[in-house]
Amino acid sequence: MNVVPELYPTDFDNPPANELILPQGIIGFGEYRRAELLYLPDHLPFLWMKLYGAETLHFIVIEPGGIVPGYVPEIFDEDAANLDIRDPGEAMILNIVTLKRQQPVEATVNLVGPLVVNRRTRVGRQLVISNYSRFSAHHALVENPQAASVARTT
Repeated sequence: MNVVPELYPTDFDNPPANELILPQGIIGFGEYRRAELLYLPDHLPFLWMKLYGAETLHFIVIEPGGIVPGYVPEIFDEDAANLDIRDPGEAMILNIVTLKRQQPVEATVNLVGPLVVNRRTRVGRQLVISNYSRFSAHHALVENPQAASVARTT
């Protein structure tokens, strides 16, 4: 997970915001237990997740539906029960995006450890999905045509 401080949004002009409660924080940032999802229409499908704690951190996240073909995360029944998710439609899936400073085309997304949020209660938790072996924690968002041509020639 990377925090990208150079990309802090500075002027949201009162965008729609959704508060999330993360009782256990996220991996590596356990003390950050409250978050807010922010979006700018010209940044979609990317959302900003603003974490509140000792200081404020920003992450870039996506809802993977329609963006990552074939991504159907499965969560353990115990995790669904702990989040009081009664129906698959109540689960909001947010995946953290990692950007390389000078190489935005090499952005990756963590498909193994998404944040799963109950849409009804707004309580969420970062989980390792039960079908994790089918996915990568560093899934490329954009296929690199140069890498593909190198792979074909070797």
